[in-house]
Amino acid sequence: MIKYIGSKRTLVARIVELADAVRANAGTGSGAGGAWTACDLFCGTTRVSQGLKAAGFVVTANDLATYSEVFATTYIEADAKRVRKKALAEKLAALNALPGYDGYFTKTFCEESRFFQPFNGRRMDAIRDAIDDVADGRIERAILLTSLMEAADRVDSTTGLQMAYLKAWAPRSHNALELRMPALIAGRGRAVRSDANVLAAEMDEVDIAYLDPPYNQHSYHSNYHIWETLVRHDAPPAYGVARKREDCRTIKSPFNSKVKAWEAFSSLVRTVPAKHLIVSFSDEGFFSYDEIVSLLADVRGDVAAVPVSHKRYVGAQIGIYNPKGEKVGKVGHLTNSEFLFVAGAGAGRVLQGMKVA
Repeated sequence: MIKYIGSKRTLVARIVELADAVRANAGTGSGAGGAWTACDLFCGTTRVSQGLKAAGFVVTANDLATYSEVFATTYIEADAKRVRKKALAEKLAALNALPGYDGYFTKTFCEESRFFQPFNGRRMDAIRDAIDDVADGRIERAILLTSLMEAADRVDSTTGLQMAYLKAWAPRSHNALELRMPALIAGRGRAVRSDANVLAAEMDEVDIAYLDPPYNQHSYHSNYHIWETLVRHDAPPAYGVARKREDCRTIKSPFNSKVKAWEAFSSLVRTVPAKHLIVSFSDEGFFSYDEIVSLLADVRGDVAAVPVSHKRYVGAQIGIYNPKGEKVGKVGHLTNSEFLFVAGAGAGRVLQGMKVA
């Protein structure tokens, strides 16, 4: 998977453990044949959705980002048992063999900026232009695009965010771009691209909804504008040192606004039709622990919390630098405190027998 701020890579096992405990305590699920259903309303790169799907949940993975919909289609909607892997492998090999050429991607992200080495940018241009022609249907297109994004991520020259690039080329950027088959998962699922609050008002009831909204100032649309452009294939006007999409100036989530975030979050908690909620909360967010506990208890009744701690994203570990590469500040802290809340009937029993520290 790609480098991603806010990724729950280190927490997936714990989140799935909580979901399994909810399932064990509550009995039969609400899906067809008693299958348990889950919705990841802010799925990002789908790490949590993948964990839930692998654990046997029927998952709906949702996000507003176009690149997230591609990941969700690949890892959640696609059933590994039904995908024509031989045909895909042949197409990946053919795409890998394409000669590169100068296009929008090379000009914008390799010459006007330095996110990728030009020789890899040229190949990205050629491969992206070809994918829509060779892909047989929506799911196959998503798998090929996922392979391209993951290949590009392995040869970029960033700390994980696309707001800036490294002053000197990262060692991995000298490697040749290589498409690989994504690690598909067997099972059922669905990919959705919608505003979480809009989807919550329209969706059918699920057994578990996982909520991990940004609720801080980081805009994922700006942080990962290159993936959005690569997937959309739309060659938008770009601005600034990072050559961000023009629409990064106007596309903002209410969860990125301290003024608007609480109203959006509280509305979501009250609206989403789920028997149980699992909610991620970091001390880097706009909300306090007590505010979240109070809201969940008021709306959902029983609430239990699991504390976890982890290192901040790699950019924070490195430090704060200006565009000239000069260190200009100190990082306030290197570790995040995070909680996983479980809300719904019998939430207290969920933690019995689990390691909560």
